[in-house]
Amino acid sequence: MDSVRYKQDIRKRYSTWLWCGSLYLVSWHCSADEINLYSINTGSYVYHLTHNHGQYTENFENNFISVERKFSDDSKNSFVLGTMKNSFNDRCLAAGVRRDWVGWDNGWVFKGIYGYVGEFFFDAFSDCGDHGSYHDFKKVTGIGFSPYIYHGFQYNFTSYFGMDVGIIIPSVFVITAQWSFR
Repeated sequence: MDSVRYKQDIRKRYSTWLWCGSLYLVSWHCSADEINLYSINTGSYVYHLTHNHGQYTENFENNFISVERKFSDDSKNSFVLGTMKNSFNDRCLAAGVRRDWVGWDNGWVFKGIYGYVGEFFFDAFSDCGDHGSYHDFKKVTGIGFSPYIYHGFQYNFTSYFGMDVGIIIPSVFVITAQWSFR
């Protein structure tokens, strides 16, 4: 059994109120007509479809949360910034661009997210490049990361809530909830 996956975590933990307070301060400068450009993505369910022998961080244990901002009210593109635990239970920064490729009038959207998931200069993200493809990129570039390419279908139950299902290439199945301020 690999004991590295269960290494003791001696880093300082920040309480939830600090993260929520930071999000509040960032959103404080939004005008009332701008708040509808924002959404929060939570509750990510992840399952590795290949080479899975129970060694990955999956199901709801990846603790994914992100804030998304559309470029404009009628834009098909948005910027996504968040955090998650990667397949090896290491905390990573997640940043990327979302593109709504096709939207139908019945609530369905086909979308893609193209991003960076990896290390950042805060200590909380320093272990992200220790395993797997993250480590392979770290050996070459000096930064532990992995490019994420996600395609999926989102169904918007209301203008405030939607769920999507898709694949992170090559073989990670994902389900996520999105809360919008429309």
